[in-house]
Amino acid sequence: MDINKKNIKILVIDDEKNICWLLKRLFLQKGYTVTEAVNGKEALKKLEEDKYNLIFLDIIMPDISGFEILDKIVKIPNHPPTVIMTAQSTMKNAVEAMKRGAYDYITKPFNLDDVEKIAERAVETYLKSRKINTTLTEKQKINEIEEDIFMVGKSPAMKEIFKLIGKIADSDATVLIQGERGTGKDLVARAIHLNSKRAVNPFISVNCAAIPKDLLESELFGYEKGAFTGATERKIGKFEVANNGVLFLDEIGDMSVELQAKILRVLEEKEIVPIGGTKAVKIDVKIIAATNQDIINLIKNKAFRADLFDRLNQIPIYIPPLRERKEDIPELVRYFLKKFSKEIGIKKDITDDAINFLMAYDWPGNVRELQNTIKRVFLISPNDVLDKSDFLFLTKGEMNKDVVKELSLEEMISWKLDEFIKFLSTGEIKDVHDFVMSQVEKPLIEKILKITKGNQIKASEILGINRNTLRKKIKDYRLDCIDFKKTNRKG
Repeated sequence: MDINKKNIKILVIDDEKNICWLLKRLFLQKGYTVTEAVNGKEALKKLEEDKYNLIFLDIIMPDISGFEILDKIVKIPNHPPTVIMTAQSTMKNAVEAMKRGAYDYITKPFNLDDVEKIAERAVETYLKSRKINTTLTEKQKINEIEEDIFMVGKSPAMKEIFKLIGKIADSDATVLIQGERGTGKDLVARAIHLNSKRAVNPFISVNCAAIPKDLLESELFGYEKGAFTGATERKIGKFEVANNGVLFLDEIGDMSVELQAKILRVLEEKEIVPIGGTKAVKIDVKIIAATNQDIINLIKNKAFRADLFDRLNQIPIYIPPLRERKEDIPELVRYFLKKFSKEIGIKKDITDDAINFLMAYDWPGNVRELQNTIKRVFLISPNDVLDKSDFLFLTKGEMNKDVVKELSLEEMISWKLDEFIKFLSTGEIKDVHDFVMSQVEKPLIEKILKITKGNQIKASEILGINRNTLRKKIKDYRLDCIDFKKTNRKG
C-alpha cells in the first residue's frame, strides 16, 4: 500500500524530552509530520486542536497517566492507533494497554528499526480502517493477580503473549494453549480469565490426564440420580459449575476420542445433557484448552478429532520453552527469591555468577523446574546470598556446552569425581589418589607437549616441574614426543 507520509501526522507524548527528540528526528527523516507533547495536559490540548493518524504514548507522566490519555483517545471517532511506551515491562502493563485499546506496546530502550516497522504497520492498518476492538467493559477490579508471578518475562515471545491476552480476554472465542510441561499453560488461562468480563465468575480447571477416562465424562457433565450403580443423588458437572465463567480443559490431548465428540457437541450447541438425563441444560461457558502434546500428530494417528481441534483452535497461543527465552531467567529467579523471602520470612539474594550458571542450563522442566530449584536452594542453603556452588546439583545429569563453560576447573573435577565415586561404592576402594591423579595428569602433559611440539624443556617450564620428573612421567604414561612433532607438522 502506497502511503504519502507527508499527510501522516504522528503525535509523540512523553515527559522525557530526549525520547520526544529521538522519535521526532526518526519520523521526520522518514517523511512523516510530527508533533510532540511533554505532558498529559499538553497532549490532550493537541488532541482537541488537531487530528492524528498515529500516536506514541508514554504510560508514566507527571500530571496525567498514559492510560488515562489512552482512554480518551479510544473515545475519539475513528481514533488513531496508539503505541504505548514504557520502561516498566510487566505483564500487567502489557495486558492493560491492549485491553484499553492500544495498537501495540513497546519497552524502552527500543530499537528504532522496530519502531519504524510498527509505525508503518499501524498507519497502514489505520488507513485501511481495520481497527482493533476497543470496547471497554466495566467490571470488578482484581486487586492482585498472583498468577502474574509465572508470567514474568521480557523476551519478545512473552511480550507477544501478554499483548494477546489483553486483546482476547473479553472475547468468548475458544483458546488452545500449547507448550511443554512446566511452561505455565494453566497460568496463561487464569490470566485470560482474570482480565476478562467473566473475572467475577468461576474459573474451573479440569486435568484430563489426572482423571480416569471412565470417570471424566461424569466429572464434566454430571449425572442424574440413579444413572448408574452408586449414583444415589444428582451430581452437577464442571460445565454447570463453570457457567458464566471459564472451563479450563488441561491436557486435552489425553481425552478419549469418544468424549471429544461430546465436547464438540457442547461447543456447537452450548448445552449439555447429564449422564442418565433426558433434558438439555443450557450453559454459557468460555472454553480454554491446553496440551503439551503434538496435536497434529495425534490427529494423524486418529487419537484426536480434527474437527474438535479446529473448533478449539480459534485463538492459538504457543508458550515457548524456557531454553528458548533465557533472557527471562534473571527476572524469574529474582521474583521467586522475593516470593520465598516473603513466605518464609528470610531475605536471600543471588550472585551474578549463579544467574549466569542458571541461564546456561537447559531447564527441561521449564519455569516449574526453575521455581522448584530456587525453592530447594532457598530452603537448604545456609547462605544469605546464593552462589553458583549452591546449584551444582543441576550438573549431575548430562551437561550441555553452555553449562560446562560456566563451571570452573575445580567444579568440573568435583562433578566428575561424584560420578566416579558412585562406581567405587559398588566395590572395594583403594589407590584412589594415584588413579585420579593419573587421570588428570596424563591429559595435562599431553596438551602441554602438543603446544611445545614435543619440546620437553619448554614443557617442563610451563608445567613447573623438573625436566627429569617430566621425562619419567612421559615414560610412565607411555607418551611419544615424536608423535607430537609429527602432529604439529601435519597441522
